[in-house]
Amino acid sequence: MREFSVPAMVEVPDSANLTDAPFTRAAESPGTIVLRRKRGDAWSAVTAAEFAAEVTGVAKGLIAAGIEPGDRVGLLSKTRYEWTVLDYGIWAAGAIAVPIYETSSAEQIEWIVGDSGAKAVFAETDAHLAAIEQVRGALPDLTHVWGIDGGAVAEVTGLGADVGDDAAAERRASRRASDVATLVYTSGTTGRPKGCEITHGNLVLTARNAVQGAISEVAVDGSATLLFLPLAHVFARLIEVASIEGGIVLGHSDIPNLLPDLASFRPTFLLAVPRVFEKVYNGAEQKARGESELKGKIFAAAAETAIAYSRALDGGGRPGPGLKAKHAVFNVLVYGKLRAAVGGRVQYAGLALGERLGHFFRGVGITILEGYGLTETTAPAAVNRPSAIKIGTVGQPIPGVDVRIAEDGEVLFRGINVMRGYWNNEAATKESLDDGWLHTGDLGSLDDDGFLKITGRKKEILVTAAGKNVAPAPLEDRLRAHPLISQCLVVGDGRKFISALITLDEEALAPWKERNGKPAAMTVDELRRDPDLAAEIEAAVADANKSVSHAEAIKKHVVLGVDFTEEAGHLTPSLKVKRNVVMKDFSGEIDALYTP
Repeated sequence: MREFSVPAMVEVPDSANLTDAPFTRAAESPGTIVLRRKRGDAWSAVTAAEFAAEVTGVAKGLIAAGIEPGDRVGLLSKTRYEWTVLDYGIWAAGAIAVPIYETSSAEQIEWIVGDSGAKAVFAETDAHLAAIEQVRGALPDLTHVWGIDGGAVAEVTGLGADVGDDAAAERRASRRASDVATLVYTSGTTGRPKGCEITHGNLVLTARNAVQGAISEVAVDGSATLLFLPLAHVFARLIEVASIEGGIVLGHSDIPNLLPDLASFRPTFLLAVPRVFEKVYNGAEQKARGESELKGKIFAAAAETAIAYSRALDGGGRPGPGLKAKHAVFNVLVYGKLRAAVGGRVQYAGLALGERLGHFFRGVGITILEGYGLTETTAPAAVNRPSAIKIGTVGQPIPGVDVRIAEDGEVLFRGINVMRGYWNNEAATKESLDDGWLHTGDLGSLDDDGFLKITGRKKEILVTAAGKNVAPAPLEDRLRAHPLISQCLVVGDGRKFISALITLDEEALAPWKERNGKPAAMTVDELRRDPDLAAEIEAAVADANKSVSHAEAIKKHVVLGVDFTEEAGHLTPSLKVKRNVVMKDFSGEIDALYTP
């Protein structure tokens, strides 16, 4: 058993809550810009005083609507400015915010609203409102539904016109650090989602210790970040809170509008899930290869140079003169364009990414600060810092957090970020929390400096018929890094050998078809049988197999005619593969891999 602890850098009294920071800033420096809001094609500044006034308006309206301290209020929307106003308005009213993914089905909405006992819901679109109406008969506690597109902020603010400032201030001060601030439902790769009880203290302490400790070199004066992850995801929620707590200017976007918004907002750092940066890399590679054979070769050489340059920086090292010269040339030809694609000012990005892409982006000039966390740990549990980084690990625990590797290799956490428990689920709470230690279900290792490396999932370890334990994650990560591959699932539990289901990235196929002289009308189903494409996938599998032993290597694979999607139930909203659903839906293809 190994253990590593990092003392908290910031403490707060039990009287603290999430509304302290915005209202203190509004009182002390009302003209400070705290957010930028997209209006048409331009970004308009929102001052601390303006934000606090909007939050107060929502809080007063909720009080007038009969929302009491501790009541639950749902938020069903994509990431947008109004979400942050409503989030803080709910907290200022003493209520508990319950985020719901915008892509949720009526059945999922019914479960989360019903399980949480929400009395009110803010829903973004007419379609969301219709979905709620479809299941409203099964939700007796739900008394108010407001449409965000229909002007919910103004409507609710109007309801509270007669609520006094003193009443609003009293309600805002009623919540303490130990009170639940939000119920964040796990995305549920298996079974019903569980509501994680995240307290005011969890969010405030985690945000302040992350900003002032773990990422203090990133969150400096003038810092700005563009939030485009779904705010129903705990990571996005922590980014929102950390920005408000740390004085980081916050903007909102979403994936469809991300590239133009990055160019106009110009963030100094980004926080994202791995797939976003895999797409950036794969898109750049495909574009270069599609323009000409020469540009494809230039990009390949630039990528290898970036990786070599970054590796030379490890351990405080320095690149040699020749490598520095090559790097300077590619900085003009390739790297500058990649940096410009994310706004031109990004120096750091936080996420968990494979070692090769981590080195690539650092070599380009965007240092990837790999990290690790769960909904149950209020997002971050460990993170690399600019001054303490080991690419290929997820870094050291953030201040205020302890990490332990159990005898069976499971990663355990204890500290300021660990949830209070699961809502209405004492059995699951007891299973996950043991004497303050959270059992993550992930396997990992700690080095002597406290850097954590995640090696697989405890419950996703495949045991072949020969008794060999195989962690699928390293193989899957390596395969997904290939530009033509969208998703994959490694299988082989109880079988003679390891196999894989692979899906194709449709965005990458058009330039590949043009480059390889294939008809533009060729479908994914036709392409997966094409010998040239099959050869590229074979090479990708061979490359992935280099990361494991012969007994763990993929012996057979099949390219599917469809991708894994959230709509089909194969992915969670945070893009995790639902292993059990995929294995059920593609059981025939899996069986065929093992049929002589």
